[in-house]
Amino acid sequence: MDKFDAIVLGAGIVGVSAAIHLLRRNRTVLILDRAAPGEGTSYGNAGVIEREGFYPIVFPRNLFELYRIARNTEARLHYNRRFLPRIAPWLLKLRRETGRRGVETYAEAMNPLLAHAAAEHGSLAGKSRAVEFFRGTGWLKGYRSAASFEAGTRAHLALAEEFGVRYQVLDAHEIVDLEPDIAPVFARAVLWPDSVSVSSPGGVTKAHARLFESMGGSIAQGDARSLRRENDLWVVDRATGPARAPDVVVALGPWAMDLLSPMGYRLPFAVKRGYHQHFKPRGDAGLDRPVVDVDHGYVLTPMRQGYRITTGIEFDERDAPATPVQMERVLPQARALFPLGEPVEREPWLGARPCFPDSMPIVGPAPKHPGLWLDIGHGHLGFTLGPATGRLIAEQITREMPFIDPAPFSALRFKGR
Repeated sequence: MDKFDAIVLGAGIVGVSAAIHLLRRNRTVLILDRAAPGEGTSYGNAGVIEREGFYPIVFPRNLFELYRIARNTEARLHYNRRFLPRIAPWLLKLRRETGRRGVETYAEAMNPLLAHAAAEHGSLAGKSRAVEFFRGTGWLKGYRSAASFEAGTRAHLALAEEFGVRYQVLDAHEIVDLEPDIAPVFARAVLWPDSVSVSSPGGVTKAHARLFESMGGSIAQGDARSLRRENDLWVVDRATGPARAPDVVVALGPWAMDLLSPMGYRLPFAVKRGYHQHFKPRGDAGLDRPVVDVDHGYVLTPMRQGYRITTGIEFDERDAPATPVQMERVLPQARALFPLGEPVEREPWLGARPCFPDSMPIVGPAPKHPGLWLDIGHGHLGFTLGPATGRLIAEQITREMPFIDPAPFSALRFKGR
């Protein structure tokens, strides 16, 4: 078959989820990607489905914090000084979008999506036999001092109260009672019990891709940049020949603008790089849930490959060589927190997160081209939101009543901004 009802460009959790939701609505669907499903950003993340992700990454207002970041010695954020002029306009947009009004706008828009995120994951996992990857133990965010706890949680916990999201504040003794194998380095922590984690985000994505194929979907390798318009159809090239469809979903993560920029789209899109590496535990030490060391900017997560350390943000060219200085900076802190053994891989893995300055994705029609749909810019919540935004884009394509209001996620929101 060379004609489909829809083609999805991108085989990460976002694209695979959108493709399954389209199949469920009796569409014939092709997924096209250069790599196998779950090999990109969907592989390299902390594997958390966040219920409380309604507080965005904000531009710091505190002068002392800005000074610390400018020194470029922080583990939470690292930047290539030569890249700074390129990213500076985007950072100014981030500052504008994450003031008090912007945070409120983000929270109101994102909370409905986040409220459905775990259920949408569960709906797919039950069919794809991926339930074995999932843990309902929540995740723990630890703070090294009472001052950092107060500064880092005040606004976030207020939103949790507003939206009725459960949390539990723990003192130093309660933290160690919950996770006996971590050292008593945290003064306070917040347990978010309604967040769910997985032991292999790449494994989950691959399981969903197998479900997609078992339902009759097709997966092919090809370059999304071959997309073109022929008469009333979109056409892409694959190894077995061209494929055609009236509707195309762009779910290319950090590579989205490689396709969209030549088509005339000028979106405030940036890529935040990040690293992870797996380690063996020493002895029989273990964790029941992901643990965030907020002050030092990393997540320690039990995975099938070992204990994964996921670093913070790096600003550099998307395809620039790896500079894993953040991993070097957090490793001493992580080893002081938990008895880590030898690394599983010789070098850290490098990935990229696609972000807009308001931290919200675009999920809806592309303004300039009929039949072109965007499911991009999920930032730090790509794994969390993939199944939910997959449902939302499929409902818009098939003209169903959307399960939430898609208006906040329109590409048109950046017009004139």
